[in-house]
Amino acid sequence: MEPKLQRDVRFLKAYSILITVLLGVIAFSAIGEANQKNKFEEIDVERINIVEKDGKLKMVISNAERQHPGIIDGKMLSRKRPPGMLFFNEKGDECGGLSFNGDQKDGKGAASALLAFDRFRQDQTVGIQYGESNGQYYAGLRVWDRPETSLGPVIDKLAEIEKLKEGPEKTAAMQKLREMAGGAAERVMVGRDREQAAMVRLSDAKGKPRIKLSVDAAGSPKLEFLDETGKVTYSLPQASGSNNR
Repeated sequence: MEPKLQRDVRFLKAYSILITVLLGVIAFSAIGEANQKNKFEEIDVERINIVEKDGKLKMVISNAERQHPGIIDGKMLSRKRPPGMLFFNEKGDECGGLSFNGDQKDGKGAASALLAFDRFRQDQTVGIQYGESNGQYYAGLRVWDRPETSLGPVIDKLAEIEKLKEGPEKTAAMQKLREMAGGAAERVMVGRDREQAAMVRLSDAKGKPRIKLSVDAAGSPKLEFLDETGKVTYSLPQASGSNNR
């Protein structure tokens, strides 16, 4: 009986050593695989979320259907967006992104694209933009004014207004909201306009153009100074018989 017991003990020792070695190999392999980078030749995906180690969202790459609606000052927006890429700051708010779309209807193309960066707690303040419709297009760098106030309260108020029935009350509420949101004037445009002119346009705080430098489709250069009503006060080259000084 004793020799059999000794054999059983030796078997159990050998078995436990073998299991321990196997578990160690498995654990080591799992650690090695966790540190490896996966490589794909091709991947189809509807949305990718880039997050920090703590799970905080930093960037979203998505198709239109699954695109993030955006967050400003902690307020989730309610809107459909084109496919593209969105950036998020440390506060969790959207702070810029890349969007694009394009289609053809009745033989005419319509498309747009925008790479923009937002002011803190606000909308885009600088962007590279392209837009096309009715056989014409513009493209260039644009700079906008944005107020210091947050868009958060504006978003809340917009949600309330959207619930109203169409009519004078809703129209008046939307106008009041625009005033509440503050200025969003375009101050600078450098690019190509719909009339095929290469141009630089500088505007005042109300968004009214005050200086235009352009070269039209025929190659003619022009420099214009305008008053707040849009009237040209001085131009180069001067028109024949002009009194500009």
